[in-house]
Amino acid sequence: MSKYSIGLDFGTNSCRSLIVDVSNGNEIASHVFPYPSGKDGVLVDTSDPNLARQNPSDYLLGIEVTIKEAIKAAKKSLPQFNTNDIIGIGVDTTGSSPLPVDENGLPLSFNPQFKDNLAAYVWLWKDHTSYAEASLITETAFKIRPKYLAKIGGVYSSEWWWSKILHCKNTAPEVYENAYSWVEICDWITAHLIGQLTPSKIKRSVCAAGHKAMFNMQWNGLPDEEFLETLSPGLGKLRPRLYSEAFSSEKLAGYLSEAWSKSLGLSKNVAVCIGAFDAHMGAVGAGIKAGTLVKIMGTSTCDIMVSPEEEKLNDIPGVCGIVNGSVMEGYFGIEAGQSAVGDIFLWFVNNLVPESYGKTQDEKFRNLEDAASKLKPGESGLLALDWNNGNRTILVDVRLTGLLIGQTLHTQPHEIYRALIEATAFGALAIIDRIQDYNVSISEIINCGGLASKNPLMMQIYADITNRPMKISRSDQTPALGAALLSTIAAGKINGGYDSVAEAQNSMTGTGLVFNPIKNNHEIYKKLYKLYKQLHDGFGTKAWTGNMYNLMKELLDIRDEVRRKT
Repeated sequence: MSKYSIGLDFGTNSCRSLIVDVSNGNEIASHVFPYPSGKDGVLVDTSDPNLARQNPSDYLLGIEVTIKEAIKAAKKSLPQFNTNDIIGIGVDTTGSSPLPVDENGLPLSFNPQFKDNLAAYVWLWKDHTSYAEASLITETAFKIRPKYLAKIGGVYSSEWWWSKILHCKNTAPEVYENAYSWVEICDWITAHLIGQLTPSKIKRSVCAAGHKAMFNMQWNGLPDEEFLETLSPGLGKLRPRLYSEAFSSEKLAGYLSEAWSKSLGLSKNVAVCIGAFDAHMGAVGAGIKAGTLVKIMGTSTCDIMVSPEEEKLNDIPGVCGIVNGSVMEGYFGIEAGQSAVGDIFLWFVNNLVPESYGKTQDEKFRNLEDAASKLKPGESGLLALDWNNGNRTILVDVRLTGLLIGQTLHTQPHEIYRALIEATAFGALAIIDRIQDYNVSISEIINCGGLASKNPLMMQIYADITNRPMKISRSDQTPALGAALLSTIAAGKINGGYDSVAEAQNSMTGTGLVFNPIKNNHEIYKKLYKLYKQLHDGFGTKAWTGNMYNLMKELLDIRDEVRRKT
């Protein structure tokens, strides 16, 4: 009899469940649930564009709706499907997305006293209100705890755990004082599924703890109380109410609670594995191994690599962390990424593309891609920076913004669209260069997510700019697949699962399309990348000194040379 596992993927705007055949990775059924709260699932404040929160009740509703609907679809498409054959559930989420909870582990937003206070809700990954606190953490660590910075690329981010908690303490003290503890949503959702919400008993994800909360057993877990008190008097008192252990995602968190068992119609013997961030589980679902760079491409992009723990690994300035076990046991996980990719294209289409390209969003994207694909590299004379939501790697600066140069009175929307795609590819190459500069070899790149599977122009541009083949994961839902896969290891081989990640990947993952680089395109892109790096360093670093006079002229020279050959 076939066995199945479920991956629950909690994204920025919606959540999905995916039912997977454990024996071969076939995706039996899935269902997507848009979050009902806020604007496209995000609670915002018109007076502060940096604020982005979520309602934790949306997650609970999402679990119920997506799993029940996916089960209905599975039974319809597969008559022999039986819910008793579901052996595991895995949870992946955005991050860092911390939630203030009371001593029972319930969100403060569930308390009528705080229902109208956005600080009592989930502080979503893309909330950048705490940029000042992030700078303070970086400055303080540099002075008294430089070892903390060494494992997170040298700079602490406003996207991360401590900066958000400190900002809450500074700006919403009534919430901070009433919060018994804080929990990443990948841990809170997992804890809810197994019915163990007591903060001290929640099994925390080493992925979240290590990459976002500066957790490392080299210094006994979380940052020490003295450091936290130096940041802000009283902050150190929170530390004992957090956690002292963290676990990799193959580990068993527990079994499905009686309440969820009854609600979902599943067995109480369903194993629930430790939660983690979407990109890290997506890397597992894409088939990551040593030497593989996995790019999870969506509204933002996250780049993941692993390195065997027995091999020497240098600290890499500018990455989002190097954490033992954050992707899978026995390997250091290396995380990098770009704060906006798909979001840049959406912004452009929703705000600046005229109806001559189509009346709907889908029509505009189709027509832009068709027109942009007819252009040669360099033909538009345009060059952009991909910092519309700041720079995550390698500059780690949320206060950087986007830029487009080279436009004339003849510039067309599809030319800008191509330049924006190229900008994200140049940003991706800057990350590749940084990782390889510190002796981490990249032998293959696997791309996954909606952008990778639905935008062939983008993938060809990425191949041409990086001069590397761009492999596409065979699954469009790799984070959910990775979550489902990891739960089979928590379930154990005796229950129809697997003994190791590698064993599960051999059966459940694979790649499909491959986009190979075109030599002539790469030669032109090498010239444009040199100019991109000039913009990158000129606007993004204090150390750069120089003159931008050559930039516009060289863009025109490249444009004219390409047009003469066309």
